[in-house]
Amino acid sequence: MSLLNGTTLAYIGDAVYEVIVREALIKKGYQKVDNLHKEAIKYTSAVGQNKAIELLREFLTEKEESMFKRGRNAQSDRKAKNASVSEYRQATGFEALIGYLYLDKQTERLSELMDKIIK
Repeated sequence: MSLLNGTTLAYIGDAVYEVIVREALIKKGYQKVDNLHKEAIKYTSAVGQNKAIELLREFLTEKEESMFKRGRNAQSDRKAKNASVSEYRQATGFEALIGYLYLDKQTERLSELMDKIIK
């Protein structure tokens, strides 16, 4: 996993994070798709992911911080729709971290960090 670039890690991390959030919301009792979607956006938008990484930064290991920075600093042609450039880059870093943990099969650590975000 250490050889993958930041945008590749972010690509898989985005999908993994989306599934984790959706599952958590369903477990919380959300059933109507419209309500699920509205609530999920609070977590999965670039703004929401930026908030998530800010919550986690103090808990990250050196390796995790490195993976976050790899994603945050990656060159991308993609632009943020409803977020600042800074928020979008932070969100990409967050997704890269999630992708790294997932691909490295660090499921316990991934769950631990997700529990801090989704209460």
